[in-house]
Parts: sequence; C-alpha cells; structure tokens
Amino acid sequence: MIESAHSSPERDDVRALRESGRTTVLVIGGGINGISTFRDLALQGVDVVLVERGDFASGASAASSHMIHGGIRYLENGEFRLVRESVEERNGLLRIAPHYVKPLETTIPIYSTFSGILSAPLRFLTHKSGKPKERGAFLIKVGLTIYDTFSRDGGTVPRHRFLGRKRSLAELPQLDPDIKYTATYYDASMHDPERLALDVLQDGRSAHPAAHAINYVEAIARDGEQVVLRDRESGTEFTVRADVVVNTSGPWTDLTNDALGAETRYMGGTKGSHIVLDHPELLAATRGREIFFEHSDGRIVLIYPLKGRVLVGTTDIDADPAEIAVCTEEEVDYFFDLIHHVFPDIAVDREQIVYRFSGIRPLPRHEDTAPGFVSRDYRIEVDHNGAVPLVSLVGGKWTTFRALGQSMSDKVLELLNRTRTVSTAGRAIGGGRDFPRTEKAKRIWIAENLAGAGDRAEKLLTRYGTRAAQVWEYVEQGADAPLADGDLSTRELEWMVRNELVARLQDVILRRTSIAFTGNADARVLDEIADALAPLLDWDRARHDAELEETRLLLNELHGLDISSRARG
Repeated sequence: MIESAHSSPERDDVRALRESGRTTVLVIGGGINGISTFRDLALQGVDVVLVERGDFASGASAASSHMIHGGIRYLENGEFRLVRESVEERNGLLRIAPHYVKPLETTIPIYSTFSGILSAPLRFLTHKSGKPKERGAFLIKVGLTIYDTFSRDGGTVPRHRFLGRKRSLAELPQLDPDIKYTATYYDASMHDPERLALDVLQDGRSAHPAAHAINYVEAIARDGEQVVLRDRESGTEFTVRADVVVNTSGPWTDLTNDALGAETRYMGGTKGSHIVLDHPELLAATRGREIFFEHSDGRIVLIYPLKGRVLVGTTDIDADPAEIAVCTEEEVDYFFDLIHHVFPDIAVDREQIVYRFSGIRPLPRHEDTAPGFVSRDYRIEVDHNGAVPLVSLVGGKWTTFRALGQSMSDKVLELLNRTRTVSTAGRAIGGGRDFPRTEKAKRIWIAENLAGAGDRAEKLLTRYGTRAAQVWEYVEQGADAPLADGDLSTRELEWMVRNELVARLQDVILRRTSIAFTGNADARVLDEIADALAPLLDWDRARHDAELEETRLLLNELHGLDISSRARG
C-alpha cells in the first residue's frame, strides 16, 4: 500500500469510537470475509466494530477473478466439502445478489481424450505438481459430472455439455483448430466485487445501531482487553476494549496477530495477477463466454469478457504478504502466450492493456505443497492466551463469504454465550432486494423508480441494484453535472460521500466506480473528480494535490498505468 503523506481532521465516526472506547466484538480487516462476519453479527444484535487499514475490499478482495464459482478444479484436491459448499453458495448468490452475480457460460478447450488419467491419482494423493500433464476429455467429463451433482439445486444453472471439434468451432470459430472437444458448463460472474462487498457492509451497518465500520484505521498493538488503533487519516491513536477480537485480515493475518502480541504462522499465500485488455476482436471471439483451461504448465487460466473489456488471468506464485503484489512483465508475457494458445490468430500487445492488478490469496501455510494444490478451504483458530479471545480466520474465498461469515459469527456467539437469532441464508443483499429479473421487469422498474434518468438509468441499476432508486431521488434534488465523461456526476458523487464512506480519491476511482478498471482513469478525470471531492470532504489545496499525486502513483506503480502529472490552467 502506498502510504499517505497527509493528515486530516478527525472524522466523526472515529471520534465517536475513540470517546466510547468500547464494543462487544472488534473485527480487524475489512475484506469480504470480515465484512460478512460484521454483517452476520450485526444481524444478531451484537455490538460490533469493523476497522480496516485501507478502504473496504481494497486488499485481496479487490484482486479476484470477478467470479463466483464452485471450484471444479478443487475436486482434484479432494476438497469435496468445499466444492459442495461453493456451488450451494454460488446458487444462493444468484438468488440473493442478482444485481452483481449473474450466470456465466464457461467453455473449456480440450486437446486430448485420455491425457492425465495416470498422473491424476498421483497428483490427488501427493498434492505435488510434478511434470504438468494436461487433463483430457475423460477426466474433465468425470469432474463435470460430479460437479453437476453438486450444482443442480433445482436447476439454477444448466448441466454441462460436450461438443466435438466441428461443432465447437462453429460456436467459437476463432478457437485453436487443433482442439478435439470443448466442454461447456455454467458458473457465475461477479462484475463489481468491491460494490458487492460495500452492499454487504451497508446491510450490517443498517441492521444494528451499535454496528460501526471505519476505513483507514489500523490495529497496531494490544494492551490487555484493549486494542490500540491508529486513524491513518488524522494520525490519532486510541484504544478500544472488546470482549472478543476477530482477525479477518486475510493474507496479513499473521502480521496483524504479531502486532497484537500473538505470534502465529497460519498463512502462506500465493500471488495472483490479471490484466484487462481493450481488445474488441478478442472480446468478440469469446462470444460472451469465459474461456477456462489448463495451460501447458498445469496452471488454470481464464479469458473472460467483462465491462466491454477482456480480463485475463491468473497466476499462482508463492508470495510474501509483507511485500506489495504487482503484475510483472513476465506475467504479462505468460498471459499473452496463453491467449495465443487458445486464439492463435488474434494478436495482442501491451498497448491494449488498460489495467493490471495483483493480489495475494489468503491461503494457509503450505510448506512444499504445490501452489495449485494448496487448500482453498478455510478454518477458524481461537487463541485464549490473551485477556480476551482472539479469533483468526485462515483461508476463505469470495464464493463462500456468506457461509464463512455465518461460521465466524457462530464461533463468536459461542464465545459470548449467545445464540443465533437470524440466518443470512436466502436473505437478499442490498440492491438485490426486489431486483428485476427479466428485461420486461427491468423496464417497468426503471419507469417506476428512475423516471427522468434517461440513458443513466441502466448504469445506475447496474451500479447499485435497486438501491439506485435512493441514489436517483437524491440526484434529482439538486443541480447536477457530468463527471468522467458521464460515468459519474457531481450529485451522485455527493451521494457516495454521504452514504458510502468515501475518504480518498482512490476510493472513487478504484472501488465505488469502474473508472480505473475499464481504462478511463487519466489525468483529466482524476483532476475533475478531485475538484468535485474537495468541497465535499473539506480538503484544502494541499490535501487536494496530495490526493491527486497519491492516486496517480498508485495507478502507475500498482496498476500499470502511465498517468503523468498534469499542469493545471
């Protein structure tokens, strides 16, 4: 994380927490799993405070492949429990978060019939990668058949299907003509993970008056029942007393525990990188499907149409959480190689990359187990050595966040001698409530709730789900002007500041919108949004300029952009 060089006045929510100095549960780490735990506890009526060192969902949760998936490849690891839970949660999210989670047709190119049959049992038993051996049609058929048995759930998604070369190329004519088959099945896309996380957070905040979430606050020490916190905006340090402390800081769990005086060696994450391409030919070649396959080195990779761009990922490389993860040039070469492998007649070059991102998966320590075989399941560790219990989450993935949050909450309730009163299973998330499921229903909903929004209506519904009605009501109450070539407006930005815990320019560029992801963040847009944010957040000129410079550096150094400092007229 690029450190801030500025300080600002103490925020109201920080002041309130500092003055009270007390909560029942303190959750440290505002990725999706900490947020899910926060929401679940709030729904039980537990006084809970969530603090996050950066912005919400800005760490590992922001570096996902934008998928909600059952994890077909985890079958080879023998993680049947995780696969079953994952597909059940995927099917559930299609129902409770339909504004962000959509069915995704996925196709696997296959080059052989029986390849991998002999090596697969050895890989299953030893979890060592050995010499990569491509999985042939037989193995993939077995895996998808098992997957279907987990996935049916009343027909939420269709069963898989196999096609031979001729029919495969008729459907996807730019695929490598050397393929023998394709297998097509359904998982789910998640087009705005950071906004989905924010929706879960908002549900928690509104569920209980003593549920509070604050970004840019870090835990730096522990003193008995008290945790020492530092507000990274104002520099203020203060203590909060809690009955249970929960550590959901993902890949940084051991580092957080070390700061709290509880040395652990739970984590052993791997780095995953992605690139985003503005490439109309490649986008058209996917025909709206994710292309999902095993590369020659045994890694699972994907080519995925998203927001009018093409997302390509991912790598799986051992990484140190103490170091910032960056997508390297070597990884870019790797991605280009795999694109050529699947679509040999489509040329790609670096000029078409509009965004890069990389993150560290919160995996358990795995010693000599090959990265691809490290368990994606999660476990909960409880340390009773301190004055109050310290609960640490080890592992976790986007797909299972609801179930994981419930499990974490159950453990905390047990420690508090309290019982569950509300289940989150089947409970709609934020803007997924009453979300229109058909084009006709969408037109009716827009006419009733976004009258006058015109071309913005579809964008607002996509960004907020049914919460768009509240946003538009606010926008209509004052003078409004477009920002970022119409991707945002001054009044909508004001609504974000008032309702979505915006503290910095990067929060808007990277997480409240898709401006950076789609390649629309340039010096002019940064200037424009910083100018609009300054009066809303009471920034003076020094803070305004510092925000611009920090965001520019972050986009250049971590996301592969080339935004120069812009002289202002």
